[in-house]
Amino acid sequence: MQATAYTYDPETRTGQVLLDDGTPLPFDAPAFDAGGLRLLRPGQRVRIDVEGEGDARHITLVTLHTF
Repeated sequence: MQATAYTYDPETRTGQVLLDDGTPLPFDAPAFDAGGLRLLRPGQRVRIDVEGEGDARHITLVTLHTF
């Protein structure tokens, strides 16, 4: 799934992405670390892996979207 980086805190390695429908979805440090990234800037297109449904939905991987 693709999304757009919305917020990122380099100290905690947490943040939020915006799904293409505008829904914000937070990610935690393990999801960020799983992608091997060192930095994320708001506005960057990212690829995310998501598990769960509804309120239990969470991001398990954040990485840069490549063409």
